[in-house]
Amino acid sequence: MNIKEIKKEFPIFDKKVHNNDLVYLDSANSSQKPRVVVDRIYDFYTKEFSNVGRSVHYLAVAATNLYENTRVSLKKYLNAEHENEIVFTKGATEAINLVASTFGQKFLKKGDEILLTELEHHSNYVPWHYLRQTKDINIEFAEINEDGEVTIESIERKITPKTKIIAVTHLSNVTGAILPIKEIVNLAHSKNIPVLVDGCQGAPHLKLDMQDLGCDFYAISCHKMYGPTGLGVLYAKKKWLEELPPYQGGGGMIQEVNKNGITFGDLPNKYEAGTMATAQVIAFNESIKFIEKIGIENIEKHESELIQYGQEILRKNNSVKLIGNPKNKGSVLSFNIDGIHPHDVATILDENGVAIRAGHHCCQILHKKLNITASARASLGIYNTKEDLDKLEESINKCKKIFDLE
Repeated sequence: MNIKEIKKEFPIFDKKVHNNDLVYLDSANSSQKPRVVVDRIYDFYTKEFSNVGRSVHYLAVAATNLYENTRVSLKKYLNAEHENEIVFTKGATEAINLVASTFGQKFLKKGDEILLTELEHHSNYVPWHYLRQTKDINIEFAEINEDGEVTIESIERKITPKTKIIAVTHLSNVTGAILPIKEIVNLAHSKNIPVLVDGCQGAPHLKLDMQDLGCDFYAISCHKMYGPTGLGVLYAKKKWLEELPPYQGGGGMIQEVNKNGITFGDLPNKYEAGTMATAQVIAFNESIKFIEKIGIENIEKHESELIQYGQEILRKNNSVKLIGNPKNKGSVLSFNIDGIHPHDVATILDENGVAIRAGHHCCQILHKKLNITASARASLGIYNTKEDLDKLEESINKCKKIFDLE
C-alpha cells in the first residue's frame, strides 16, 4: 500500500497553508475527499440530474437506480441481512434522533431508563435528553476507567430491570477507546435490551459486520468516511423498522393518503420522507469503492501503526499529557500541554500547516469527568504518514518555545 500515491487522490493536498504543506490531522472532525467523490457529484449534477423515486422519464429512472445502487453497496459493506435495513438520513445525528424519537414514542414511559456511557458525543446524548424532558425517563451513564475505557463490567453494573435501550459509541472521539460492542450486544440481548451504536468514528476505521456485531441500530456519518457532507446512514434491523413509527411525514414515505387516514410506504421508504440528498448518496458509493479498493484491513493496520508511533513520540515529549490509554485504541490522539490552552496550541500548529482540533469535541460530560475544559486532538486518516506526526511533534515544540516551556 503506497500512502504517497493514495494521498495524490485527494486534491486538497495540492494546497499550501501559510506557505507550508498541509498536514491534515482532523479526520475525526471530517475527512478529506478523494477526487472520485468530488467528480461524481459534479458529473451527476451536470450530466445525470433528476429527482428519485417519482417520475418515469429516463433521467429519473437512471438517477433512482444510481441512488439504490449505493444502498446495495452498503448492504454488502455492512453485511446487513436486507437492503431495506439501510436508511439514508441527513447525518448520523439525524439517524440517532430518528431512533430516539421513534423508540421513545413507541416504547418508553415514565421511570424507564436509557443507558449511555461517559464517552458519548453530544449527538448520542441530547436526543435522549429530550426524552427525559418529554417522557420523564432517566439516563444512566456507564463510567470510564482510568485509561479512558468503558468495559463490559462497567456496562453490566448499570443495567437494571428498567433499562430499555443501550446507546454507546463504537470508538471514542476523545480517548480513542474502541468499545467491546459484540460483548455489550450479547449482554444486552440476554436481557432483551436493544443496542444502538454511534458508529461515526468506528465506520471509517474498523471493519464492520452487522451480523457479527449483532447490534440493533448503527449510525454512520458519511463525511467522516471520505464521503460528502449532509448525508448519514442508519442501519436498523428490519424488525425494528417495521415496528417503529415513521420519523417524519411527507412525500416519498406514503403508500396512500385519504382524508380519514394514511398508509405508509414499504421499507425503507417509510423513513425517507421528502427529497433526499440524491447527489450525496450517489457520490457516497464512490467513497465505499475507494475504501474497498484499499481494503479496510489495510487501513486498520496502517492507522494502528501510526497511532502507536504517535503515542510513542508524544509520551517522550515533556509537558505533553496524552488523554486516555485504552488497550484497544483507534485513530485519535488527544492531548494537553501544561501551561498552554488547547486553542493556542491549535492556532500555533496551524501556522505550521498542521490542522488539528481544539475544544471539548462535543464531549463535555467526558471533559468534566477528566477535570479539564478542553483538549487538543490529532486524528488520522488513510492519507497520514509518520512524517505528519513528526511535523506535529515539531510544531508542539514550537508551541513550547513560544511559551518558554523548554
